Amino acid sequence: MRVHDIVEPVTPHGRLFAIVIQTLIVLSLVAFCIETLPDISSSTQVLLDRFELVSVIIFSAEYLLRVFAARPSRSYVFSFLGIVDLVAILPFYLASGIDLRSIRVLRMFRLIRVFKLMRYSKAAQRFAAAFRLIRAELAMFIFACLMVLFIASVGIYYFENEAQPENFASVFHCMWWAVETLTTVGYGDVFPITTGGRIFTALIVFVGLGIVAVPAGLIAGALSQTLASDDGTGQERTGQSTRARTSE
Repeated sequence: MRVHDIVEPVTPHGRLFAIVIQTLIVLSLVAFCIETLPDISSSTQVLLDRFELVSVIIFSAEYLLRVFAARPSRSYVFSFLGIVDLVAILPFYLASGIDLRSIRVLRMFRLIRVFKLMRYSKAAQRFAAAFRLIRAELAMFIFACLMVLFIASVGIYYFENEAQPENFASVFHCMWWAVETLTTVGYGDVFPITTGGRIFTALIVFVGLGIVAVPAGLIAGALSQTLASDDGTGQERTGQSTRARTSE
């Protein structure tokens, strides 16, 4: 049996391997959440540490198998999922023999294991393909958002600085207000009290509504293209198999 048939869900053994890895990913995330419970018993902590060791060993074996099965190997090592697989296990080895209390932030990288589930989800793969289709548009959109964020911060600073010097002390202080206003969150912790500031805020809120709608439209259009492409490929394969049976 080829290694490729094991690590890819195209054979019964590959599908079983995929189910085992998916189950282990979910269980490792549940274990991570349990570790955050206060007053956890020492016996439970020992059990969780042993489970973490076993899961890392299995994830490491999976990573090595995928490197071995890939042709060329660097096509997997430097791919998005390959980097995710590596980062999911790397903190464990970096922390070996070191007091984790001093590098507790490394343990946060265990959460990246959730991205490993993308490999087994057709919907997630379509989302990734959709983002690749519109990456240029998204980059331009992010740049435009940063420009609007800066303009909003400067504008509210000039309107509210004299009236509220503590809340709007500088353009940098105003950026928090700009973020929550552009995203239409509006926590209410910082708000304008001058007439000009309120009018300016209303304009920024309307701009924020448009900013929220733009990426949703881009992603929806890209997903439609991806689904149409998948359907076209499936119909083409069905037609080829039909023609083959007819010729036989």
